[in-house]
Amino acid sequence: MQAWIADPATRHLERVSRAVPVPAAHELLLRVRACGVCRTDLHVVDGDLPAHRPAVVPGHEVVGEVVALGPQAGRFRTGDRVGVPWLGGTCGACEFCRADRENLCDRPSFTGYDRDGGFADCCVADERYCVALPDRYDDVHAAPLLCAGLIGFRAWRMAGGASARRLGLWGFGAAAHLVCQVAVAHGQEVHAFTRQGDAGSQDFARRLGACWAGSSGDAPPGPLDASLLFAPVGELVPAALAVTRKGGVVVCGGIHMTRIPAFDYALLWGERQVRSVANLTRRDANDFMALAARLDLQVHARPYPLERADAALADLRAGKLDGAAVLVPGQA
Repeated sequence: MQAWIADPATRHLERVSRAVPVPAAHELLLRVRACGVCRTDLHVVDGDLPAHRPAVVPGHEVVGEVVALGPQAGRFRTGDRVGVPWLGGTCGACEFCRADRENLCDRPSFTGYDRDGGFADCCVADERYCVALPDRYDDVHAAPLLCAGLIGFRAWRMAGGASARRLGLWGFGAAAHLVCQVAVAHGQEVHAFTRQGDAGSQDFARRLGACWAGSSGDAPPGPLDASLLFAPVGELVPAALAVTRKGGVVVCGGIHMTRIPAFDYALLWGERQVRSVANLTRRDANDFMALAARLDLQVHARPYPLERADAALADLRAGKLDGAAVLVPGQA
């Protein structure tokens, strides 16, 4: 099979040929039909995250077709379409797993980081961590739901869900364009913050229902109840706090962020909170997919042939995407 592996030393992907893996225990062998490209993949390739496995195949928004089952697998059948998210395995024994907080597991396994992901023709995944996908989304448009959608959804719930009437979204990319639609569907006022002068992303946000869109240095029309930060820029934390009302919350939705600068305690005072999102749970995945099946989200995805995975990452790095990039094996 053909695959791309991460080489943080050069900040590039390397295309390789590998034997098709054999599923063990609870694993499924999947023919990859589509794989979303996430900013976390960029952090893995660029070395922003410490390497966990040499020559790992990135990709954790995998839409796959089951072609073979491991000896203990039985949840799915051959021919089924399944989704493979970031959380690829947990220990089940640590204090967090026992407390139903498996996203904080002490010994986790992450797809595309600890175990090979979907930047390939085939991959294996533990069926216990796979998720059924809503039929209304084709492969290309289902893929971004598996991380951009899931992390956005978990961040939204951590910020109070629909109870946050005025919601700020900082960095209007793959995750924000999905959670924007979720929030609008729940009657919330969405305020979108983008890079300075990014009129295209601001227009994109308004088309998806945002009531206001501006640059990160602009003041929204009024104080916000909550903000979700998807841009990995530490300077946005005090900026978001500055426009958040007393008792509000700022949720950082990324796995990596640049250094947060010192700021006056007055920005935090008034029982404001700053929180981070760490990974996801299987319950998050099931709850979000059920919601996505009801809402008919408009997923903006740009397909790339698997052979152009390096170009998709470069476009993401350069901020050239509205929505998500998706790799499609076999596409010309």
